Amino acid sequence: MRAGPSQEEVRQHNLGALLRHVHYEGPTSRAVLAAGLGLNRSTILGLVGDLAAAGLVREELPQETGRAGRPSLVVSPEPARAHVLALDVGVERLSVALVGLGGVFLDRREHPWPAGPPQDPAEVAALLAGPAREMLERTPDGSTCVGAAAAVRGLIRHPDGLVGLTPNMGWKGVDLAGALTDRLRPGVPVLVANEANLGALAEHRRGIGRGSRNLVYLHGEIGIGAGVISAGELLRGERGYAGEIGHMTVNPHQGRPCGCGARGCLEAEAGERALLEAAGRDARTTGAEAVRAVVAAADLGDVAARAALHRVGDWLGIGIANLANLFDPDLVVLGGTLRDVFLGSAAQVRSRINTNALAAVREQLRLRVSELGDDTVLIGAAELAFAEVLARPLETLARLSGPTGR
Repeated sequence: MRAGPSQEEVRQHNLGALLRHVHYEGPTSRAVLAAGLGLNRSTILGLVGDLAAAGLVREELPQETGRAGRPSLVVSPEPARAHVLALDVGVERLSVALVGLGGVFLDRREHPWPAGPPQDPAEVAALLAGPAREMLERTPDGSTCVGAAAAVRGLIRHPDGLVGLTPNMGWKGVDLAGALTDRLRPGVPVLVANEANLGALAEHRRGIGRGSRNLVYLHGEIGIGAGVISAGELLRGERGYAGEIGHMTVNPHQGRPCGCGARGCLEAEAGERALLEAAGRDARTTGAEAVRAVVAAADLGDVAARAALHRVGDWLGIGIANLANLFDPDLVVLGGTLRDVFLGSAAQVRSRINTNALAAVREQLRLRVSELGDDTVLIGAAELAFAEVLARPLETLARLSGPTGR
């Protein structure tokens, strides 16, 4: 018979719970922490003291409250003490950010692709690592990098992060995490994840999905991916490939060919290329600006642009209806270029959902655009990289601090 958790295990759990609270919620009084975590004030005092001694949080008097009596000290995350690298291999650009505790962006760089992303994974890893190392070198003494995470569009195996397939970049079986580890600071753990999963994580923890335990995040660029939060947890599947909604067949007989080799996939019918071709635009010139130009033209009365949005909105609505029937979410969040597509075709999307989704499922379903905008994927990557220190704060910090971790 297994004994219950030891006092030290309970303490470590509570340290993580307190740090997660201030990381996600921001400055919080001791009184609110005690109530929210279900702990007495003396326990909160001890936990805060341990985290403050490690430099992960700070305590200060609150601003004027207008209330009589002695105010409770406010506990805030200390962004300068622990930070992560968030990396995004996008279709239009490469992005690198240094993010501190509390989700504070400390530094950020972007590198547009003049002619599309390079096909060579080693070149991409070098382009990511260059600005990342520069950022790390600029951090002050006593600051520790506790992790790095990279977002990639494609099939990413869990838990090792092997890039199984990126249809739009031609990668197969690529160890991007290993390539980045070799080029970054020794000891910094590197994770790789699918961009839609990271988008779901970001919106769930810091965006429009805060408070929702069952949501679907749809991310659109050239392809379409989905991240699913079920009962408050990211749904990964057996190998990490859950959420490849872009390759759900919606139009098998008359559908457009898809990059995966099938025909009539959702991304082939509702992706950027489908929209641009239907609007009479050059489908080789993809990207957010090209999509926004079609939406703007439709607003100004362009008949072809309106028809294109109507057609794409029709297929997008069918895809969302299928997702609603499968996962019964209370919220669907649209990000990437799907944010603009939805804003230009909301009526058609909703009409299709009303026709194709079960009445009991669609009754409470909310459709929203991403609250975090173009930063969604980077924010999700940062949250993934923070996971270890938020679970075991003092242990992780002690292991990563030192000559190589600053």
